[in-house]
Amino acid sequence: MPLFRIQGVRFALRALESPNYRLFFGGQSLSLIGTWMQQLAMGWLAYRLTNSAFLLGIIGFSSQVPTLLIGPLAGVYSDRWDRYRILIVTQSLAMLQALALAALTFSGLVTFGWLVALALFLGFVNAFDIPARQSFIIQIVEKKEDLGNAIALNSLMFNGARLIGPSVAGIIISFTGEGACFLLNGLSFAGILIALRAIRVLPREKQPETRVWQGLREGFSYAFGFAPIRYILLQLAAISFMGMPYAVLMPVFARDILSGGPGTLGLLMACSGTGALVGAAFLAARKSILGLGKWIVYGSVLFGGAIIVFSLSTALWLSSLMMLLSGFGMIVQMASSNTILQTIVEEDKRGRVMSFFAFAIIGTTPLGSFFAGLLGEKIGVVPTLAISGITCIAGALLFAGRLPQIRLMIRPIYQRMGIGRAES
Repeated sequence: MPLFRIQGVRFALRALESPNYRLFFGGQSLSLIGTWMQQLAMGWLAYRLTNSAFLLGIIGFSSQVPTLLIGPLAGVYSDRWDRYRILIVTQSLAMLQALALAALTFSGLVTFGWLVALALFLGFVNAFDIPARQSFIIQIVEKKEDLGNAIALNSLMFNGARLIGPSVAGIIISFTGEGACFLLNGLSFAGILIALRAIRVLPREKQPETRVWQGLREGFSYAFGFAPIRYILLQLAAISFMGMPYAVLMPVFARDILSGGPGTLGLLMACSGTGALVGAAFLAARKSILGLGKWIVYGSVLFGGAIIVFSLSTALWLSSLMMLLSGFGMIVQMASSNTILQTIVEEDKRGRVMSFFAFAIIGTTPLGSFFAGLLGEKIGVVPTLAISGITCIAGALLFAGRLPQIRLMIRPIYQRMGIGRAES
């Protein structure tokens, strides 16, 4: 039995056998903890300064709208430029943003306007960072059959940080204020920058030079002309627009519905992170990518249902449980979608498809955040979140009706890759 357990763990962590991926995983893990600390602290600071759910939504809108505006163009450059160098630049700029935020907060000069400006700056950085980082994974995983495991481990890393970061941030804010969270986030970028410097990757084949707009049109035609990619992207966009803005309203629920403080907010976010962590571990332990299509549906339905119950809850234990389930459903849906996309996409268009992936998840979220903040101000946060959950379930059912067509169209791709019976 102990040997079986050890072998099971090694199987679930098999992508870490690639030295470059192991370096990336370690450095990014440290950096992401700081990122989640900053995200919670920024939301709490914005709500403390304004006491407005609408203005709280503006912060989420500002940090994500650049992906909506320039994300697809950034994907074109991700296919043309050295992704390794892109990551060095973007991570360095993100470090500077965090340190500037810390300096303003400690000096007492921070205002809502500064929060918006720095959120916009980080959003533009992330618009280039996300497609480059997603596409870079395949360059640092030696065995391509471990790509799905690497994506699941990335989700595990992301949500492990999501579990730790908000919990630590809630404690730090209670004792020292938001500035310390921003400072620690800035320092945490040293981990990923050191790891990137140590990674050794072969240069990519030089891609044919094309005009930026031509490359964008080509990527768009490819992604939305192929039904499996189109349906997955549309499903992601629907969930992100209607469901993901729940995080923007969390400070309102923590303080006004559950009568708590930053510690309550940290607990809710930590529960969501725990659920996502369990979901990522579940995907990492899977032996094959076959069957992930139906898990997109299951995850979306679970996420939507949990959000509905959370919106109606006034008990902390029930709200925490729903956050746990919503986190599990969210990551299963998103990571399954990412794995299928990364498996079926053509290499020379990977950066552009990953930019559309980022656009679907992050680019639509600012519109959802703006809408959620506005609707929350007009009709209240409880009915706003209930409506979000209902529409997520409706979108999942529509996607379920497309699964037979998706399976049929990706079967030849899986067969060429040597993957058994192609049931997505």
